[in-house]
Amino acid sequence: MMPVVAVRAGDHDDHRYYDQERKDYHEWNEREARAYRHWLEAERHEKYREYNRLNRERQRDYWRWRHEHPDWH
Repeated sequence: MMPVVAVRAGDHDDHRYYDQERKDYHEWNEREARAYRHWLEAERHEKYREYNRLNRERQRDYWRWRHEHPDWH
């Protein structure tokens, strides 16, 4: 099942992503974008690509890592 993306009306820069494993939402903001870039480039040693372009399994991998590192900034 695809992750659910909810965008607030009038603000296209703020996104919320639903983590199906943990059944919670995550705000996508500057802090989250930095954490994602770190995970992809430093932890996974991969070239940057937009989160939305990852397949579902990679997205789940990211949120698993993020739950293990909630204070990463």
